[in-house]
Parts: sequence; structure tokens; C-alpha cells
Amino acid sequence: MAYNETLAEKVRNLLQGSQGLSEKQMFGGLAFMLNGNMACGVVGEELMVRVGPDNYQDALAERYTRPMDFTGRPLKGMVYVEEDAVEQDLDQWVNRGVEFAGSLPPK
Repeated sequence: MAYNETLAEKVRNLLQGSQGLSEKQMFGGLAFMLNGNMACGVVGEELMVRVGPDNYQDALAERYTRPMDFTGRPLKGMVYVEEDAVEQDLDQWVNRGVEFAGSLPPK
């Protein structure tokens, strides 16, 4: 599956200068890792964000989100954010992923 290169570049620009930043092909798209932990990524036209299990239900209650169900089973703590929300709130969603990834021990 291809991913939106323009969206990936916008995420890359937001994360520029972050300590421990790397990129990895995952889930048929591109994942942005901080110290080895996935923070967010781009799959198709959508942003995927790792919000963590404690913030999962709150994230799903927001408009334009849905469970990340890449395998057919939802991955608790991971959400897809549709393109409409990404246009409005990309920095906020990326920051949510960074915050959760930053709370984990480095890999």
C-alpha cells in the first residue's frame, strides 16, 4: 500500500530535530519512531497515531477517528485519523503520538 508522501513530509517537518527520530516501513505505510517506539505514521491517506491504552477511548470519541484495524482486529492504543482532521489538527495529533512514545523506555 502506498502512503501520502505530502502528509509524510508534513509529519517529518513537525518532528524535525526530535531526539531519537527514525522512520520505518510498517503497516503498509511509513512509521515515525522515537527512541525505537512508534509515535505516529502515515498509511494511505490517513495518519496513524499511537495514543496509548489510557487515551484510546478519548481519541476514538473525537471526530474523524477510528480504531486502527490493520490486521482485522483493532490495535488498542492506536487510531487512524482521517484526512479532514489531519488538515486541521496535524500538529496536535503528532504531539499526542510523540507524548505517548516519549513515555516509554527506549528500545
